Amino acid sequence: MRTEDLIGLLAADAVPVRRHAASRRLALALAAGLPLAGVVMALLGYGVRDDLDQVVALPMFWVKLLLPAVLSAAALVTLQRLARPGVKPGSAWIGIAGPLLALWALAAVTLVLAPEERRPALVLGQTWRTCSASIAVISLPVFGSMFAALSSLAPTRPALAGACAGLVAGAAGAAIYAFHCPELAAPFLAVWYVAGIAVPTAAGAVLGPRLLRW
Repeated sequence: MRTEDLIGLLAADAVPVRRHAASRRLALALAAGLPLAGVVMALLGYGVRDDLDQVVALPMFWVKLLLPAVLSAAALVTLQRLARPGVKPGSAWIGIAGPLLALWALAAVTLVLAPEERRPALVLGQTWRTCSASIAVISLPVFGSMFAALSSLAPTRPALAGACAGLVAGAAGAAIYAFHCPELAAPFLAVWYVAGIAVPTAAGAVLGPRLLRW
């Protein structure tokens, strides 16, 4: 069989892919994983903090909640590009770097202005031993749903796509954990929240080449 004939045979039943199919599939995966992440948080014994109606008036609560939410959304936009062959992330990385740089800058200013004896408490808080691990565990349902959706797409850089999927999951887990977490200091968030988000991100980079090959 000639090459032209083979190509024609393979393309005979090809149908157009629905527009925004990758974006829709990944968004649905995130939407499916988020409630399950909430269930995991409940199974860990982490309820919504009792004084939520009071802390919502504090700006740092919204920083703690919205920063990982924005980071997860930015990572999702980047992942939608990585899931399609030949599409470069472009300036989408700015959306990922921006929230992190803003948090680190806020943490640095907070530490500089704080008395020296208070700085360790601002970094360690009360829950530094459990915070990062809790975020990583809570992110597991989103991690699984994102990888399931991504495996049905066509990423050509599986390690990078896997890391980005892990970032979506880790940041989403951090946003959910924020409803329980008693910490409000920017230095604490800059260290332990970022560490918790980094765990699924690193796991995604390792698992991507193994699970996303096609």
